[in-house]
Amino acid sequence: MRLLPISQCVPGMRLAKKIFSEDGVVLLGNHMELTARLITRLEQCGVQYVYIEDARTEGIMPPSLISEETFRESVKEIKTRFREMMDRPKRKRGVAFPYIAQPFKGMMNRIIDDLSGNSDAMIMLINMGTVDHYLYQHSLNVCVYSTLLGMANGYSREETMTLGMGALLHDIGKTQISMNVLKKPDSLTNEEYEKMKRHAMIGFELLKDEPNMPLLAAHCALQHHERLDGSGYPRGLKGTDIHDYAKWIGIVDSYDAMTTSRIYRAPMLPHEAMERLYAGSGILYEQHMLQLFRDKVAIYPIGITVRLDTGESGVVVDFNHSYPHRPIVRILTNEAGEEISVPYEIDLSKQLTIMIVGVNDEGGSVQLVSGI
Repeated sequence: MRLLPISQCVPGMRLAKKIFSEDGVVLLGNHMELTARLITRLEQCGVQYVYIEDARTEGIMPPSLISEETFRESVKEIKTRFREMMDRPKRKRGVAFPYIAQPFKGMMNRIIDDLSGNSDAMIMLINMGTVDHYLYQHSLNVCVYSTLLGMANGYSREETMTLGMGALLHDIGKTQISMNVLKKPDSLTNEEYEKMKRHAMIGFELLKDEPNMPLLAAHCALQHHERLDGSGYPRGLKGTDIHDYAKWIGIVDSYDAMTTSRIYRAPMLPHEAMERLYAGSGILYEQHMLQLFRDKVAIYPIGITVRLDTGESGVVVDFNHSYPHRPIVRILTNEAGEEISVPYEIDLSKQLTIMIVGVNDEGGSVQLVSGI
């Protein structure tokens, strides 16, 4: 399979991975043939990339960070509990509302178990092919990425659980922000931006008295937009005044926001988002945290098309754990842009003079797989 921007998909291509709804329900299954109407609909729903079956990239299979069952159950749980939070202000005084800590702790245990069973896990884009409500999917992404980083940093299971809960609920305050502001397709006015910024304090207030909720999780909601130099909000904290968990979540939150499709802009690819993050190294984000994050991110997603400085192009087959920015590439076209009859692979961690100079360039043919 290979990963293609939806803009490069044409009728007749077949999906190699499922498309999910915001509820975790399968909308389009494996091997579904794309039509012009389906491609247009996916674009309208904000799906920017899809995995396509391709005979020349047979055997390329991106691993999953968490199982499909965990993914679907987690998205469903997040949607249910977040909608309950949205409804809280509408409930009559004295009417009990369900608590959220216990259901989310069960979810966190499944996520930690899935990640623990994959010692070589790398941070990969897990929202590819999801027609989503941004808040639900973003919360799951930040949770999974932060949990993986916590494990890589040597945190205990209990510490990782707290970090993961803080990451999962870092944006819970947005459940109390108007959808007109959250989903506005244009730039926010100053007044709207100030309302949006209130989500950090609102999240803290929602979580600090929640039964069985770690107080640190509430502080993650409060501090995830604070920055080392004091330029963040809501309190303008600096350096060591910001909890380490909130610093981790701040990095991951920024990364996922940049790599996720939004109403007002297309997503960045991982290597582009990483460059943006590193521009704030030591200023906005801790340098040693960025370094660990960089080492755990699959900069070039498996299946993506890259162009080399040799003029050749191909598809990323696998990543090198020691050198995530230098993957293994299956060469499909030569320097003249012509398809080669026998594709071969180059390990860029061993061919140090060869560089990636382009990603997802237009062009390059895909041999369709039919009748599967």
